[in-house]
Parts: sequence; structure tokens; C-alpha cells
Amino acid sequence: MASHIVGYPRMGPKRELKFALESFWDKKSGAEDLEKVATDLRASIWKQMSEAGIKYIPSNTFSYYDQVLDTTAMLGAVPDRYSWTGGEIGHDTYFSMARGNAIVPAMEMTKWFDTNYHFIVPELAPETKFSYASHKAVSEYKEAKALGVDTVPVLVGPVSYLLLSKAAKGVEKSFSPLSLLPGILPIYKEVVAELKAAGASWIQFDEPTLVKDLAAHELAAFSSAYAELEPTLSGLNVLVETYFADVPAESYKTLTSLSGVTAYGFDLVRGTKTLDLVKSAGFPSGKYLFAGVVDGRNIWADDLAASLSTLQSLETVVGKDKLVVSTSCSLMHTAVDLVNETKLDSEIKSWLAFAAQKVVEVDALAKALAGQKDEAYFAANAAAQASRRSSPRVNNEEVQKAAAALKGSDHRRATTVSSRLDAQQKKLNLPVLPTTTIGSFPQTVELRRVRREYKAKKVTEEEYVKAIEEEIRKVVKIQEDLDIDVLVHGEPERNDMVEYFGEQLSGFAFTANGWVQSYGSRCVKPPIIYGDVSRPKAMTVFWSKMAQDMTPRPMKGMLTGPVTILNWSFVRNDQPRFETCYQIALAIKKEVEDLEAAGIQVIQIDEAALREGLPLRKSEHAFYLDWAVHSFRITNCGVQDTTQIHTHMCYSNFNDIILSIINMDADVITIENSRSDEKLLSVFREGVTYGAGIGPGVYDIHSPRIPSTEEIADRVNKMLAVLDTNILWVNPDCGLKTRKYAEVMPALTAMVNAAKLIRTQLASTK
Repeated sequence: MASHIVGYPRMGPKRELKFALESFWDKKSGAEDLEKVATDLRASIWKQMSEAGIKYIPSNTFSYYDQVLDTTAMLGAVPDRYSWTGGEIGHDTYFSMARGNAIVPAMEMTKWFDTNYHFIVPELAPETKFSYASHKAVSEYKEAKALGVDTVPVLVGPVSYLLLSKAAKGVEKSFSPLSLLPGILPIYKEVVAELKAAGASWIQFDEPTLVKDLAAHELAAFSSAYAELEPTLSGLNVLVETYFADVPAESYKTLTSLSGVTAYGFDLVRGTKTLDLVKSAGFPSGKYLFAGVVDGRNIWADDLAASLSTLQSLETVVGKDKLVVSTSCSLMHTAVDLVNETKLDSEIKSWLAFAAQKVVEVDALAKALAGQKDEAYFAANAAAQASRRSSPRVNNEEVQKAAAALKGSDHRRATTVSSRLDAQQKKLNLPVLPTTTIGSFPQTVELRRVRREYKAKKVTEEEYVKAIEEEIRKVVKIQEDLDIDVLVHGEPERNDMVEYFGEQLSGFAFTANGWVQSYGSRCVKPPIIYGDVSRPKAMTVFWSKMAQDMTPRPMKGMLTGPVTILNWSFVRNDQPRFETCYQIALAIKKEVEDLEAAGIQVIQIDEAALREGLPLRKSEHAFYLDWAVHSFRITNCGVQDTTQIHTHMCYSNFNDIILSIINMDADVITIENSRSDEKLLSVFREGVTYGAGIGPGVYDIHSPRIPSTEEIADRVNKMLAVLDTNILWVNPDCGLKTRKYAEVMPALTAMVNAAKLIRTQLASTK
């Protein structure tokens, strides 16, 4: 029985690639150093899977930024502003597209389906010319082969690539990137031909858009694309991989009828209805089924007995020799190796499996199907599953009762947002176009050292508090000197916005090295929610009150919202997600009320990941948005009208959920806007009325590029064309943690100057 891994984490067990990328970007090391780190990591990954017994090992899943940008490079689809003149795309052009440079901005970045991973959105136009400009897929296949590992090269499928693309700025609305399919297929043919010539016997096309609601013409594009590719694919085994959700019935029919395709990969963890389709609608005779039974998106050990039962039921449908055990999706969405967790609680650790352990699970299931079941391994797994189900650490009756009591109320504040804004303005006395930032300020090497030494008990609590107080004082003075209106304390006590809160809530566990890539070199360490959630004591009041006492200006209390904590954690899979979210909401509600009691007049409850959790199928949107929006309202339903509630969202397409955003009933929302070509503003041009305060981001903080005053003023004027002056705020796209002060200071100066310039212009027209 064969085994397969869809993809594997890239950063390395100790984030080796992250540090190599950042050293390269800072010009502290050269391309040779970066490439050596990458080569060593790839070799280690291939060796690990080979030694574990995996038959179908992926290649070309490694990336310096993301796999969609790699495909853009492969196709030579470089926007004109990067002045690429042809030939093999090098690091300068590649990273300029991802991060921008001193002259031009980066391409748009958005979430990869409903994960916390991001990708760079291709910008296409009718006149886009394609050429084979990156040979990465072929060179990585050859690299693995030279090490004695025959891999399955992985390509983002041609139709999914186009469906994930956007029309370039200024292109007619009627243009569809899908119309460029005839233009990109010749490049795919070249790549496939080179892979065949290099000795590849299998190739994997990732076509995850097949799990979405697709129109008839979009499904037809899959049929025509693979029919066109069929002659080139001849002689190869071709796997089309899907993941993240069920494959709808019509898409299943299209997929299993594709020309030249040998095998189909399905996510059977999040796609249980697909399992029913395979059994009821039939499966093509003689084809392979790559059964994704091991969860690639969570860190819980697989229930091996349950997965084995599922696989055995599939054997009767597809045949024993055509069934391949696989992960549900790429393992890049989980942490790397549990072996690195030397301090994790032993009981909780027994419930977990990271990427390295999931590889072993896949192999164990394949061997069990082949009659070589490791009885001891399966018995230990069954014991861990039973331990988790019965552990008193998981269940808290008091928390469960409080969450159950939420039913029957919508937890909406008693007065309208317009009346609340009037009350808040009388108290806060803010100018027109008030300026603020999103929360964090740059995290310096010294700041990280202090936090690290405090955790290691190398400095006393008194020394730690003094160091953080000095940092807060510095950040407050910077903002006052810049003349920002509503201040933040900069979050110097926090390494990560979710981890910080999770460490202070019950029901959470934390890893030392459970890093997961979010985008580029940015890694996060998601908390593990293993049990019922509650707040034992105040979490942020001490620091927020300290900061407010340093300034007469309003100081935001900074919290992470329940939906974002949920979506940016590894969540328990033994109860519905909404039940866990309601528990978190009640914990945050207590913190909001304590901040208000401490004199904090502006409280920001970030819901950066609300859109991210939206199900991929439209039929499931309403249920999710109902409980997600309700969870946010629970957190602040008890505050006074004069307490201003902010929220923040970033790097997703919000236009399709704007009515739910309004339904959150926040007083002010700050939202990513600049990197997406101000796409958000179109919803207001189309007639949506928004009465609360709103701050569409005026510059992109994920790029080192520094905007000018004139550029920001131009953006603000575009906003004023569709939004009322009295509700518009001026702020960056997101927090400033990932930037350097040398970038932050001139950018914020330009932002404040732009706001003042337009205030003057507005005053002169009265």
C-alpha cells in the first residue's frame, strides 16, 4: 500500500529559512548563503520522508515566499512596474513583487483560502505576455534525484492559478483572467516536457479551487485545460490534488472526467461529503484515489483506528492497489516536529502530532492496510485518544454553563452607533480625520532579548517591568512628537498577539518551536486550545493603565478578538468551533469591562482573522458569520456609550462580507486597503452606507517602501469621495511590529502630514 505527502513545512525546525531570508534582505549575506540554507533544508525534508517509507514524496513545494508567486515567476507574468526585461527571474525581481522596493509597491497579498497562510495575488491583463522564466520545478526535481530520491513535482494547476488571479489595475471590469488560459498552457507544456525528460514518472497539479462554488464556464475550463495538456502528459502519472473542503458534486464529476489524469486527491478530514460522493457517485475504474485522512491543518494525533476504518471502506470502492494514504493538504499549515518540544506537558504532548509525526502516521496507516500493522504503535495511539477524551483538564462545567446561557440574546449595545459616536466625540474631542496606528510598534533586538531573558528567569520581574515601561514611554513620546491623535502603547510585552492572550487564558497550551509560516519570512506560533477557555485574571489592564497615565491623549487598550484567537490557534477538534469561540468571547468580555473600569476610553478588539475563517462554500457562510459576529458583540455589549470600541481587519477580501462587518456594531473599524488597490472602497461606491468610524489603511506596512505625504493625501482624498468626513480615520494598514524605526518614522510623519494637509484644505472650503 502506497503513501503520499501533499507538501511539507519550508521554514525548517528552527526557522532556518526565515533567518536566512531576513539576512539576505538586510544585505548581511549573499544569495549563495540563502541558497545553501534552502538546499540543506530540502535535502533534509526529502531524506526524512524517504526514510519514513513515503512512496510519493513532493518536490517544488519549497518556496522563498509562496507557491503562487513561484508560479507567476514560472510563467513570466511580471507586472510592468518591476522593469523585468526577460530571462530567468532572479531574486531582485522576485522579492520586489513580494515586498516592493524603494520605487514601486508590492503586489497584493491575501489569505490562502481559509488558512492563515498568505499568497501574492497575480496581476493579469489582456496584454500580459507569458514566457518560461523560472525553471525551479525542474531544477528541484533534479536536485532530489541526485540525492537518490525520486519525487513527485508539484505545480499550482493552470486553472486554479487563473482563478486566484486578479485583473491588473485599470483593466476593463469585463476582463476575466481565465481568458488567458490559452496563453499559459504552452508554458505548462514546456515545464511538463522538461520534467519528463528529467525522468519524472508522476506529476501533481494542485487545483484547490475545485472545492469552491464554481460556475459552469469555470468547470469547463478544467476540462479544456487538461484536454489540451493530455498529449504532453502522455507517459506520466498525473495527480490532481484538492484540499480544504468537500468537492461539490458537479466539480467531482468534472474532476473525475479530466483527460490524461491518473489520480485524484481529496481532503477527507474537512471533506467528509466527498467520501460519500466517492462511495455513492462511483469512482473511475483503474484510477488512483489519494485519500487525505491525516489532518494537515491541525496538530492533533490522528485517530488511527478511525482512519484505518475509512481506508478499508474505500478499498472496496477503488481497489486495494489503487488506494494511496495521504495527508488532507500540505503539512506547511502545521508545526514541524514534536521532538523539538522538550518542555511541553507530557500528557498534552501525547495527544499531538506535528508534520514529522504525521509523516509517520501516513506510513503506519499504509502498512496497516497492507497487512503490516504495528500493533504497539496503534495501541499507544488508542491510549492517547482515550486519555484526551477522559482528561479532567479538558472540561470545565462552569465555563460550559456560561457559554450555554448566551443563547437567546444577540448581545447588541443598547444605542445606535451614531448616538454613541456623538457621545464619544464630546468626551474625546478628536479632530477631523483623526490619526492612529493599529497597535504594535517595531520589535527591536533589545526588546526581544528582555522578553526572552524574563521567560528564562534571567532577569527579575522588577527589571522586566522597568524595561517594558521604558519602551512604552519611548513609544508614547514618539507618537506625541508626531502629533498622532489616538495613541497605542506599542505592545512591547507581546511577541505575538494571539500567543500573548493564550498564555493568560485557561485551556491553552504553548510550544517552544511550533512555528508555522504565515507569509514570506513571517512565522507564527499558534497556541493549542485543548480544553474549555476562561480568564483567571486581568491580562492587559496593568500595561494599558500605565500607558494612559503617561499621556493626556486617548490611549487604546489593545485586545485580540475571540474569532481571531480561534482562527489563529490550533483548535480542539472534539467540539464545534463556535462553542470554543463563545468561551473565548466571554473571557475577552471580562477584560474589556476591566479596561473600561481602569479609565481606558478607547478599546480595540482586533478581528484580523474574521474573514479568514469564512467557509469556502457559500451555503455555509451565513452560519459562520452569525456566530462569529455574535462572538465579537459579546465582548463589548456591556460598555458605556462613551467607551469607543475599535476593531481591525487585514489582508482578505472584505467586500462580500461588508454587511456582516456593519453588523459587528463596532464604533470604528480600521481595515487593510492600500495593498489591494483600494478594492475596499468600491463597495462604498456601489451604494453601501457605512455610519460607523472607518479607517481604510493609507499605506502598506508589509513593505519596506516609505510612502510620501502626497501619495497618502491622494489615498485619503479617494476615500473622502465615498466616505463622510466625520467618520474617516487615517491609519496604516496593519501593526508596525515587522518594520524598523528607520521605516516607521518617516512613514508615520508622512501620514500625519497628509491628514493635516487635508484638514487645512477642508477648512478652507467651508
